[in-house]
Amino acid sequence: MKIKYFLFALFLSITLHSCVVLSTKKYKAMLSQRDSLFSRSANLEEELAKLQSDTARLHRELAGLKHDLADQQASYTTLKGNYDALNTNYGSASSKVNQLSSDLQKREQRLREVEEILRKRDEATNALKDKLQKALLGFQQNGLTVDIRNGKVYVSLTDKLLFPSGSIVIDERGKAALKQLAAVLNKEPDINMAVEGHTDDKKVINLGQIKDNWDLSVLRATSVTRYLTEVEKIDPHRLTATGKSEYQPIDPADNNDARTKNRRIEIVLSPKLDELYNLIKK
Repeated sequence: MKIKYFLFALFLSITLHSCVVLSTKKYKAMLSQRDSLFSRSANLEEELAKLQSDTARLHRELAGLKHDLADQQASYTTLKGNYDALNTNYGSASSKVNQLSSDLQKREQRLREVEEILRKRDEATNALKDKLQKALLGFQQNGLTVDIRNGKVYVSLTDKLLFPSGSIVIDERGKAALKQLAAVLNKEPDINMAVEGHTDDKKVINLGQIKDNWDLSVLRATSVTRYLTEVEKIDPHRLTATGKSEYQPIDPADNNDARTKNRRIEIVLSPKLDELYNLIKK
């Protein structure tokens, strides 16, 4: 509207300023020119209004885009932080996985080594049992047995095979059995020996210096150990002697047969496991 008024004022000023009397033709031409100006003015005002509307819309869109951009930047910052954290966690997890994998391989290798050592031990134990059974075959009808328990060879000799009743002195038949045993063991330097004395549950009566079953079991074990080391020349570093008294019976029944079984010397033979112990310490 401002443009229209401006054009009208301009047209009127030009008309009034001119002192020349216009002809009808010129007058109509001027009117036509005026109408054209008014029409163009209207178009310009319409275009101006549209431009103003578009400008306002573009400002709103720009503000919205700026807001969206800010949100995107905030999201990007958050995502980048998460990505960096994930990268850090992944690196740490990857390092742990590699370490665990390496440890697992080492453990599996050690397990294979331990299994191989135990396999060799079992082979040696079975071979030793066979050798002893053959060497002591003549004594097995007199209360001598050879068996394997918990990876160890147990040579069990009844007290009647080794000692006179109530005595701690080995008789000739017992010495013969121990001599055969020592012949095998002297050829097996990697075998350790524990000599265990066992009694029944009957209390010791009138045995002089022997006060009770503890004394009897210990002294019989040391008698066998002394014979093996002093007479049969087995390295004493390989032996230990212990007394178990009545507290590890083979047969807990309360009868004479059970007591006869329980009165015994057990020589426990076990392969040296230094290699295995060293491996476990790693």
